[in-house]
Amino acid sequence: MIGKRLCRAASLALCIAAGACPSWAGDVPVISRQISDFRIGSSETSFGSLEFLGGLEMVSSKALFGSLSSIRFRQDQKHFVVVLDTGQWLTGSIERDVKGRLSGLSNVEITPMKNSAGRSFEGKGHMDAEGLAFDGDRILVSFEQDHRVDVYPDPGFAQSGAIATLPILIPRKMLSDNRGIETIAVAPASSPLKGGVVIVSERGLDRDGNRLAAILSGPLKGRFAVARDGSFDATDGAFLPNGDLLLLERRFNMAEGIGMRLRRIKGADIRPGAVVDGELLLEGNFNSQIDNMEGLDTFQAADGTTHIILVSDDNHSILQRNLMLEFRLSERVRQAASD
Repeated sequence: MIGKRLCRAASLALCIAAGACPSWAGDVPVISRQISDFRIGSSETSFGSLEFLGGLEMVSSKALFGSLSSIRFRQDQKHFVVVLDTGQWLTGSIERDVKGRLSGLSNVEITPMKNSAGRSFEGKGHMDAEGLAFDGDRILVSFEQDHRVDVYPDPGFAQSGAIATLPILIPRKMLSDNRGIETIAVAPASSPLKGGVVIVSERGLDRDGNRLAAILSGPLKGRFAVARDGSFDATDGAFLPNGDLLLLERRFNMAEGIGMRLRRIKGADIRPGAVVDGELLLEGNFNSQIDNMEGLDTFQAADGTTHIILVSDDNHSILQRNLMLEFRLSERVRQAASD
């Protein structure tokens, strides 16, 4: 995406010229505006098996706030870790109003990521972080351009360099610079993948036009593919408790405009050599409160329901927004997931 790269390059150039880069790390004030409707001008909240619970539009006076690529929530469903595709960690917690709706962010901090040599801010080509996953006492981060999956200790990831790199099983020559590994997720230990690490490329395609993907660990280790439909690209994914994979897809081009989709892929279908597809749960376009949707996570709320949170990447462009949207799976789908 040429426009995407130009926006980031301009932002970084201005920062360097102003000598402001060191101030990026540390506390980050965030101002949030609540979003009550997913469809613009409509109070509808039910979308098939999903219920829209609300969202946020977020801005900050800190230059680096934005470029949210992937998000993962801690077990308390409040604290989160985000990777920025400019090569930084963003941590913080969500706040809710008296009705339980998202109302803002607090305790937000941005910290430069460090590579395996312990160095940070080596340039966009090396630290283009796109995916994030918790895996026990470590955090896995996928990078594009310099295609890899690095391992960080958890706790201590923000102060540590990468302590290992996982083989990605996909030939790097099949991944273009800006169409690399956008999705990394860890399957539940009780699923057929037995806690395996799964990656899906944004638009690295096999000879049949399907997205390249791989299971990096576990008993079903090997490559598979995800069917591609139209001009949508995969940007993030997370597993449900039963082992099904939720996959976030994004369309962002001048010819067709903005779009996003959420698909559910059966966990039992994910295996070496397979080409998987999934049920369409949600689709949005310019009539919806969406932007360049890049991050997704799920968690189980205190009442046992499954919540889905999506975030957008504003590319540090004044024409785009940082969004956080929250949905809840319906009782019917939640029951099916537990069967």
